[in-house]
Amino acid sequence: MAVPSSEPLLRVSNLTVVFPLDHDREMVAVDNVSFDVGRGETLGLVGESGSGKSLTALSIVRLVMPPGRMAAGRVELEGRDLLTLDAKAMQQVRGRRIGFVFQEPSAALNPVFTIGFQVAETMAVHGLARGRSARERAVALLDRVGMPEPQRRAREYPHQLSGGLKQRAMIALALAAEPALLIADEPTTALDARVQADIMDLLRELRQSMALSVLLISHDFGVIADLADRVIVMRSGRTVEEASIDRIFSSPQSPYTRQLLDAAGVGRAATPADPR
Repeated sequence: MAVPSSEPLLRVSNLTVVFPLDHDREMVAVDNVSFDVGRGETLGLVGESGSGKSLTALSIVRLVMPPGRMAAGRVELEGRDLLTLDAKAMQQVRGRRIGFVFQEPSAALNPVFTIGFQVAETMAVHGLARGRSARERAVALLDRVGMPEPQRRAREYPHQLSGGLKQRAMIALALAAEPALLIADEPTTALDARVQADIMDLLRELRQSMALSVLLISHDFGVIADLADRVIVMRSGRTVEEASIDRIFSSPQSPYTRQLLDAAGVGRAATPADPR
């Protein structure tokens, strides 16, 4: 397992996100959530649909859609509070310091540009490479994420790729600017079991080879067990439990955590094998 340094890469403190209900009432969708992600660590956020885990991740990169708003809290990346940055500075953080693998790659990938162009353009926007160099690096990155025939796939459009290949393209796009933190929101959802296993293997290898910190979001405790060092369990926008992956499997404290473990078929006393 990774051993994070004493100073976390990411620190989220008392994050609160609200949505208006009417002229004088608001719904609290994320309620006073706090956690750290250490350097080289994978932190899992797990919970049922609607628990607030994806909204928490979108808040980190300030992509909460109106009328939702961040009402309180701090999001510090490498000691800098992202919630205080202007729009231009935040655009430089997205992609360059934080890569985001969105839950629906079909919606996140631009349908009118080729995969290779989108990866190369990300490199160009962040000043890492341009022109032929960017195109060559894009093909190399597609190859690195396991894209078969990367030169041909770089010339294809998202609609020409299978679900698993779209996810690999999404991962390549998230890593194009060499971020320090990768946020992966439900990266195996809607994929068959074999493709899920391939994507998890890929994320594990990339984490190690690129020295990434990872915030992994999933409703599936099996995915969390396979990849995470620590886990935070969320319910109704709140944190109900936080522990190392070994401790949460051997001795869960919350009845809700035990329900999630049972639903995943791993049971209270199970301890996952460490694939690392």
